[in-house]
Amino acid sequence: MSRLDSMLRRFTAQRDGLNWAADRIADLPGDALDMGLGNGRTYDHMREVLSGRRIWVMDRILQCHHSCVPPEQDFLQGEAEESLKKLSAMGAKIVLAHYDFGFGVKEKDVAEAAKLSPLIAKVMAKGGMIVSGQPLVGFTAVQGPEHIAPDRYYFYQV
Repeated sequence: MSRLDSMLRRFTAQRDGLNWAADRIADLPGDALDMGLGNGRTYDHMREVLSGRRIWVMDRILQCHHSCVPPEQDFLQGEAEESLKKLSAMGAKIVLAHYDFGFGVKEKDVAEAAKLSPLIAKVMAKGGMIVSGQPLVGFTAVQGPEHIAPDRYYFYQV
């Protein structure tokens, strides 16, 4: 598979997975969380499918497209560990989280996701969904949309 095809497959899985999860939490009260703002594409999509919900965003630095800058009060800048602790201390309850942190080295990315999983668990609301590009630990894995390969994206319910 070419790198372009792989990227398209990942983006499609991400979009379809977020849409699928948004439908499942539609009746639950709570906020959303985008972990790893990057260029802002995913955050922009979350604004569309989760309109009316507060969307927390975290990343080391703010370097997204100008049309995707989150409100200052919703952006947690810094290391993920500290940002998740801060979000937990504020009492935020997340019903839909998207995990997209990564260094670009699979083993390092998987280890980071495992390390952050307990902190993610502390901010999640009961019944909430997590859509993740990396495997997480301590959550109940669920089957996402049937057309998404199990190793392409991961889906969890709290």
